[in-house]
Amino acid sequence: MSQTKFEKAVSIVQSLPKEGPIQPTQDEQLYFYKYYKQATVGDVNTSRPGMLDFVGKAKWDAWKSVEGTSKEDAQTKYVEKLLEILKRADSEESKKFVAEIEAA
Repeated sequence: MSQTKFEKAVSIVQSLPKEGPIQPTQDEQLYFYKYYKQATVGDVNTSRPGMLDFVGKAKWDAWKSVEGTSKEDAQTKYVEKLLEILKRADSEESKKFVAEIEAA
C-alpha cells in the first residue's frame, strides 16, 4: 500500500458530504478514525477522556483497540475499507473515487 493511496483515500473520506449518497455508517466512521490515528500517530498517546465525553471515549477506545498495528497495515485497512464502501455505493461518483485511489 502506498502512502499516496492512503493520502488519496483520506482526502476522499474528508470530502464526503454529510448528506451525500456515499454514507459511511457510524461504525465505519470509527473504523476510519482508528486506522487514521494509528497510521499517522501510532499507538494511543493520550489518556482516556472523562465519563461524560461519550464520543471522545468511543474514539479513544476504537483507537486503543488497534494498538500495535503497524502504520503500513493501518493505511492498508483504511484504504481497503473505503474501497469496500465505494464499491457498495456503486454510483458514478464512487466509481470515479475508486479509479482515483487505484491510480494513486
